Parts: sequence; structure tokens; C-alpha cells
Amino acid sequence: MVSSVRAFLQPIADWFAGFGMPEPIVHWGHPAMMGIVVLVMGSYTAWAGWQGRIASDDEVKLTQRSSHRKLAPWLFTFIALGYTGGVLSLVMQGQPIFESPHFWTGTAAVSILALNGLISATKFGGGNGALRTAHAYIGSIAMVLLLVHGFFGLKLGLSI
Repeated sequence: MVSSVRAFLQPIADWFAGFGMPEPIVHWGHPAMMGIVVLVMGSYTAWAGWQGRIASDDEVKLTQRSSHRKLAPWLFTFIALGYTGGVLSLVMQGQPIFESPHFWTGTAAVSILALNGLISATKFGGGNGALRTAHAYIGSIAMVLLLVHGFFGLKLGLSI
């Protein structure tokens, strides 16, 4: 399976390599961009989601829920694209794909965020309070996992 995934991705990685990007961009571009996405956009999206739940002012709740609802799909999109870019970066650098904890925490984070988006897309099962609460905690778990993922990514980047 590993060889077939690499065989599928290699032509795409070769195409990107044809742009002649400097090695530091290939090596550190993914972590720099994803660090911004997770730390800035992710933390604000999570904060807005929680403010939409716990704020005492109804206007603040509505404003923050609206912000969260607008940003969360973009956050997921950027994280999913970043996941793809990270895998392609490994292929471009001739590194193994499935062997690092960074790959597996990224896979888990994208999966958890997809599940959370699905919960939201169902309008929390038609307004089910338990699903709304699960959504908040699952999203928080995903954010913590993304921080762990970043640690593993830094460790991987320094080892290559």
C-alpha cells in the first residue's frame, strides 16, 4: 500500500518540484503556513465557538456563533489542504510518509475535524443539545491534537 500511495503522489510532487522552489521553502513552508492557520485562525475559531456557548450577553453569543460558523469551514479547508501539502512535501523530500507520528496525528486531526463538521452540517441532529456539546468538546480535542501535531512536526522537520 505504501508504495502504491507513493507511486500515485510522486508525479504530483515532481510537478511541484519542477517550480524550482528553494529547499527551505519545501522543507519549512508547510510548517510555517500551517502554524499560522492553526495558531491564529484555529485558536480564534475555537475561542469564538466557546464564546458562542458561554457568553452571558446574548448579542455576544450571536456574534461569536456567527463568526465561528463562518470561519470553521475555512479552517477545515485550509487544514485539509495543508495536510495534502505536508504529505507532498514529504514525498518531494524523499521521506517516508506513514512512519512519523506527525503524519498520524495530522490524519487523526483532519478526521476529527471532518466528523465535527458533519455534526455541525446536520444542524446538531436537529438542535440536539448533546450533539452541540459534543461538537464543542470534539473541536477542543482537535485543537489540542493539532498542537501535539505541531510539536511532532517540529521534531520531524529538525530531524530531516
